Amino acid sequence: MKGETRVISAFVIVVGCLSYFFIVTFHLTESPPLPSTFQITWSNEYKINGQKLRGFVKTETGEKLYVVYTFSSEEEKSFYENTSLTGRVYLVHGELIAPLPPAHAYAFSMEEYLISKGANGIFEVSSLTFKEEKKSIGSFLAKQRHYMKKHIETTFPETLVAEAQALLIGSQDQVDHELQRAYQKLGITHLFAISGLHVALVSWLFFEGLLRIGVRKEMATLVLLIILPIYGVIAGGAPSVWRAVSVVELIMLMRYAKWQISIDDALAISFICFVLLEPGVIFQIGFQLSYLATVSLVYSGVILTLSSNWLIRSFLITFVCQLLVYPLLLHHFYEISISSFLANIIFVPLFSFVILPLNIALFVLTIISMPVAKALFDIYEPCRVWLTKFILYLQEIPFQLWSPGKPAIWLICVALISVLVGFYFIEIKHYGKFLVVVFLPALCIHLSPMLFNETKLTFLNVGQGDCTVIELPFRRAVYVVDSGGVLRFGQEVWKASDSPYEVGRQVVVPFLKGKGIRDIDVFIATHADADHVEGAEEILQEINMHEIHLTPGSMDKPVMRDLLMEAKKKKVPVKEKMQGTAWRLGKTSFQYLWPRDTLYEGNNDSIVLYIQQESFRALLTGDLEAHGEQELIDLYNKQLADITLLKAGHHGSKTSSSEPFVELLRPELTIFSAGLNNRYHHPHEEIVERFTSRNLWTLTTGIVGTIEVKIRGDSWSVQKEKDLVQ
Repeated sequence: MKGETRVISAFVIVVGCLSYFFIVTFHLTESPPLPSTFQITWSNEYKINGQKLRGFVKTETGEKLYVVYTFSSEEEKSFYENTSLTGRVYLVHGELIAPLPPAHAYAFSMEEYLISKGANGIFEVSSLTFKEEKKSIGSFLAKQRHYMKKHIETTFPETLVAEAQALLIGSQDQVDHELQRAYQKLGITHLFAISGLHVALVSWLFFEGLLRIGVRKEMATLVLLIILPIYGVIAGGAPSVWRAVSVVELIMLMRYAKWQISIDDALAISFICFVLLEPGVIFQIGFQLSYLATVSLVYSGVILTLSSNWLIRSFLITFVCQLLVYPLLLHHFYEISISSFLANIIFVPLFSFVILPLNIALFVLTIISMPVAKALFDIYEPCRVWLTKFILYLQEIPFQLWSPGKPAIWLICVALISVLVGFYFIEIKHYGKFLVVVFLPALCIHLSPMLFNETKLTFLNVGQGDCTVIELPFRRAVYVVDSGGVLRFGQEVWKASDSPYEVGRQVVVPFLKGKGIRDIDVFIATHADADHVEGAEEILQEINMHEIHLTPGSMDKPVMRDLLMEAKKKKVPVKEKMQGTAWRLGKTSFQYLWPRDTLYEGNNDSIVLYIQQESFRALLTGDLEAHGEQELIDLYNKQLADITLLKAGHHGSKTSSSEPFVELLRPELTIFSAGLNNRYHHPHEEIVERFTSRNLWTLTTGIVGTIEVKIRGDSWSVQKEKDLVQ
């Protein structure tokens, strides 16, 4: 038996490696040329958000594509919202576009997402025409899932809709972001996703229910074999669902055929089939976590039997799962929940044996008898609202998250091996050795982001906005200048996104967490423009700030309201700063050169930051324009002459980077923080020419991505994304 297990394990590893190299070698996102017009068939993976319809389709040749379509009217959107698209065939016209590169190394990568889904690219549809609807079991079940989703929306109280859709059909489209973040902090996000526990519970309910009504055991098993795949489709078909369904099906089939198969063999076969059918799935986070967590439980029988007390055993189950997956969690999310070890003891039984069965019962009642369902809703809804408030209260408790950043691959491997060795020491009851073996790699992971001896200036690619992160050697201090943001223009309600793009939360925070930055010593808001500070509140919600500096007179501007409210809530001191403020840490000095007065008048009152470390000198000018630049020339002529680095004012607008200013500074490197193909055409070609005509080097974040400048002694280097350019 042991020999067979080793063979299967080796086979799993080989298949996984071959799949990886196949995907990397053949670049599944690089598709062959497509005609501008062809037929597509919609899969069950699609979403409607605001004015956009996005999802995966199959072409006539079986090629998988990610399609984006923009609705032309509210009526058109309403039609698609109320129609199940799975199996519907359309003639589409449009063009294949390349996925945008990630903003930085820790940001979401569309290309990697497409690879994980086995898709060959993004097709932007300009027009589509319905052709036919393919009849199949899959499309029929997708219609039932769509019906269930709409039924929940119309019959459940508004506060319970998101939970019911998540627990019953695996749809998390309507889950509130604040609540979702609370679940993440407590480490119980998996409870809002259909997993093996849900599948096991549904299997048990069906099986026991059939036995109770007199169905024979053999027939009940056969019925369950048919029902489980149906449930897998209706539940959304996530990797965790199919993993659980496939393992249960395999074990039941073997028993039905009077063959014996162990759960680890069934798990291995399930894994192999998954990877063979869709190689890219090996890159999906849910797939990785699902199998690794299951493996941790399958092979931890000795540890789980250390106590017969149900409370301690519940803790041990959570402990084993969380400890084994923690290196993987850090690799993908750069943080883990410490409170999850305790929170899961309470919430796993609560969700599994109370909330999930109640949602199933309430859903059935809404079909059978709405009056009875409403009576139960009147009792259940206040209790569930109270529980939500309790969860939101718990997530406010500090120090629940460990955020060491994204460890190097070798550190992740060491941590994983240390956990496996640690489990061995637990089994032989050498608890001291367990603590040492597990703690040392974790300590290395915690300290590793701080082990650098250069000053780093990172100009983040935040689109049409500004954000600069300054790190001093050995992380003695971190300063963030501006936060990026989105200029939001009024639009019709039906076009508004349910989950609007947030630069602070989706770009800046992942960068800071990926780098292991847990505290910001000073956040500097250069001035009150949305593209500089709109994302600041989102950063403050996730990262500790010790102090906030604002330009004088900007506090009363509407765009500052959310940041100031969050700062008050977090008790972060907010100070107005102007010319004359200076400080020094080690060999690096900082000085505010501007503004001079307390009357805020816009761009020309931006905080201007001057940085010097030995011979390296940098100037960050916010949105300073020609008038402000002339003032700097008059005040700091010699100090600014022949500077090393300039973060150009106002994203390279024609109103900034005036001739006298450029001529005086003659920076060795000028960085324009501007979005790719932005509506303002920043940086303006005339301004770029002003620098290049003097043989001065310029880089634009929207074109080359995030730019990192490292300063060590009298030397400095530049790195754009991952490629060293100097």
